[in-house]
Amino acid sequence: MKPRSTFVHVICATGLCLASAAATAADTIKVGVLHSLSGTMAISETTLKDTMLMLVEQQNAKGGLLGKELEAVVVDPASDWPLFAEKARELIEVNEVDAVFGAWTSVSRKSVLPVFEELNSLLFYPVQYEGEESSKNVFYTGAAPNQQAIPAVDYLEEEVGVERWILAGTDYVYPRTTNKILEAYLLDKGVAAEDIMINYTPFGHSDWQSIVSDIKKFGSTGKKTAVVSTINGDANVPFYKELGTQGVSAEDIPVIAFSVGEEELSGIDTAPLVGHLAAWNYFMSVETDENDEFIEGWHKFIGTDERVTNDPMEAHYLGFNMWVKAVEKAGTTDPDAVQAAIIGVSVPNLTGGLSSMLPNHHITKPVLIGEIQDDGQFDVVSETDGLVAGDAWSDFLPDSKDIVADWRKPMMCGNYNVKTGKCSGQNL
Repeated sequence: MKPRSTFVHVICATGLCLASAAATAADTIKVGVLHSLSGTMAISETTLKDTMLMLVEQQNAKGGLLGKELEAVVVDPASDWPLFAEKARELIEVNEVDAVFGAWTSVSRKSVLPVFEELNSLLFYPVQYEGEESSKNVFYTGAAPNQQAIPAVDYLEEEVGVERWILAGTDYVYPRTTNKILEAYLLDKGVAAEDIMINYTPFGHSDWQSIVSDIKKFGSTGKKTAVVSTINGDANVPFYKELGTQGVSAEDIPVIAFSVGEEELSGIDTAPLVGHLAAWNYFMSVETDENDEFIEGWHKFIGTDERVTNDPMEAHYLGFNMWVKAVEKAGTTDPDAVQAAIIGVSVPNLTGGLSSMLPNHHITKPVLIGEIQDDGQFDVVSETDGLVAGDAWSDFLPDSKDIVADWRKPMMCGNYNVKTGKCSGQNL
């Protein structure tokens, strides 16, 4: 060991110590994983951390990336929105990750957004959200409202005959903005204001007795009524239990959820919930070769056949594979080079076909409506004919309908007003 120590000392003495350390650090490409492993959102986000670890392991089995092994760096922002920003900065500045995959709630994404823009790093965000945003540093691989909320309302109106609407959500930016879009959309379609009820509850809300009673009362006028749910996190468990307790069946007042998938249903008795709905871009029950392979790999990685898959997992699968393909195309993990290379990249999705990264940093996805089964899975009852392009800015809000995003040169703008010809957002 002494000769080796002497050799290192000589390198340092000749001023090459820092270069040697940098070379060692560059032996791996680091991938940041920013998901809550504790707190109210752990019910949903822990699985996404495991998904990223699986994807990194699988990529390393293929030979890594650019001849280097990938290394996952995991942090726990603990469902604490300001802590998300601190942990994001830690991943970028201290751990020197080349890209970050993570966040769930929009408030956590809003918390980290300035960090990624300041440090010019890349975030792949895997969850459905409210839109009204496009950043050079963020890739939105979950659904925009036109890829989930709008098609869900259309399905309820056209196929179920719904005339009265209960917009129930957790009290933060995603439900409030999504419901603002939905309310405007419903009013434009001729729904009377008195036929729309809006309710918000805090994260982790557990006492649903009075709210479910109000839902029953609102739905007792003789008009077909439905609940459009943007309730997030572990509050869904007591909400669905209370529906069952008060005998609110899918035949009487169907609930269509945007944040409830297989993972959330795995913790509750689903028998009373059979027939209630969810709108996603992926369900575990979809029958494709790609999905079969994904599920098999997941069960092998996690060590049990009992663990389910869900939509945000597919979003990470898509985002990760798009990032890998863009890095290979660019020949580097440099954020600016990857950002330019990733636009137009297409990868197989798990429901069949190819999903592509659009110039607005959203992707193309199919839209599926699933009906809850007693085994906690979903039976797909409706699916779009093809893939739907994610729209960063809603066509149904007055301040957004004239806004577009395009991160290709020469525009390079996430908030371009086609009427005024001006970019009022991030412009690089």
